[in-house]
Amino acid sequence: MNEERRTCYLMGTVIKLWIQHDQDQEFLPEAEERLVDYEKRFSANDDASELMIINHQAGIAPVKVDDDLFELIKLGKKHSLPKDSFLNIAIGPLIQAWRIGFDDARQPTEQTIQFLLQRINPKNIYINEENKTVFLAEKGMSLDLGSIAKGYFADKLLAYFKENNVYAALIDLGGNVLTYGNAPTHQDDFWRIGIQSPFSKRGDLAAAIKVKDKSIVTSGIYERTNQMNGKTFHHIFDQETGYPLETNLASVTIVSDQSVDGEIWTTRLFGNQPDEIIDFLNQTDELNGLVITKEGQIQYSNDLDIQILN
Repeated sequence: MNEERRTCYLMGTVIKLWIQHDQDQEFLPEAEERLVDYEKRFSANDDASELMIINHQAGIAPVKVDDDLFELIKLGKKHSLPKDSFLNIAIGPLIQAWRIGFDDARQPTEQTIQFLLQRINPKNIYINEENKTVFLAEKGMSLDLGSIAKGYFADKLLAYFKENNVYAALIDLGGNVLTYGNAPTHQDDFWRIGIQSPFSKRGDLAAAIKVKDKSIVTSGIYERTNQMNGKTFHHIFDQETGYPLETNLASVTIVSDQSVDGEIWTTRLFGNQPDEIIDFLNQTDELNGLVITKEGQIQYSNDLDIQILN
């Protein structure tokens, strides 16, 4: 049995890949190349990316895009439209104005924020199924797929591994973990995936989840922050106010079959109260998860196999 391991830095995070197979060839070099390609094409921070071509043509003309980007934008729009959703792929203008997590982060003026709030309506994303085009109806609009892209990439990588008859895989895209097959270090073949404590250094865990053939996605206000004007600002935005979301949540973790679903629902649900999130998960057969509040309280869905570590 062959094992491959690879660690690289992409998409602003550390990527770790592990697979087990009985083939003669290596698959992780190709997997890394695919991630590099996805990052280059889907980036909202690279003016030459396929996504940015759409943004540059906002209010001007529709842009024909490849099937995978079209699929992701279509999915993102679908989950941005519900009134109770905290996901909005049209939030690009606010993300670029604040630049949370980057060295050039700054707090926009109230006038700028109010202006940009008029440019983030996902209803103004027009998708043409027949021609595979995307059109942003107003100048100044821009898409940002950062809240869902890593899950999509992870699912695509796993599909590639399955096509090549890989027996087991662990895809870790930094806060986004996808497991496949039997865990090599546990007799029951289940993986134990640690959930980062929002209040401690990297690697200090609040809980461990027992899973197999599942995705585990965590989104937290501790991941990307900046200190400005005596306040700490995080990267999860309230599309009603234009400011980082006021919340008593420190993190939300979703366990699902597809990694992109975990990405979607960690963001869609983040603005809700902890009890509301857990009630929703308990009523949804396809999802499980947990929340950690700013006070350190951990709540989780009924069917989650979890061990609290602190």
